[in-house]
Amino acid sequence: MNKYKNKYHELTTEAAKLLETCSTVIQIPISWADMNAAQHVSNAVYFRYFEDARVDFFEQIDFSQRDDETGLGIVLASISCKFKIPLVYPDTISIGTKISSIQEDRFTMQHLVVSHKHQKIAAQGEAVIVTYDYKKGCKAPVPKFLIENIEKFKI
Repeated sequence: MNKYKNKYHELTTEAAKLLETCSTVIQIPISWADMNAAQHVSNAVYFRYFEDARVDFFEQIDFSQRDDETGLGIVLASISCKFKIPLVYPDTISIGTKISSIQEDRFTMQHLVVSHKHQKIAAQGEAVIVTYDYKKGCKAPVPKFLIENIEKFKI
């Protein structure tokens, strides 16, 4: 059975292969409220989709986005999106996420949005995430345990 199945559409084997390089994948049904006056999903909504996928990724690797005890957390430094095709209601999307690079105080996360209705990539996103020491109020090196957890999820 295809694990990317929902009540509207199921991903074909070819479309599911687009997500094979991702560490985690979530599904989100497109809501009517995501639409704008131009009758497609608003460009700003894609960043919420990326956020949902990013939060899921960190939950999967068992990392709190902010640890109150150590004061260590993460901050979104930048984010971008390349829109490929417009999304419209009704549809379901699968959002794949992976870490493409890790540097001393940051890492880069890639997002891939696949439309179940169209069976192809709808958007690609990239986020730069900085590790941050909330107690000191400054950037911090990516801790070793976080690198190890990320490495476990790399494909």
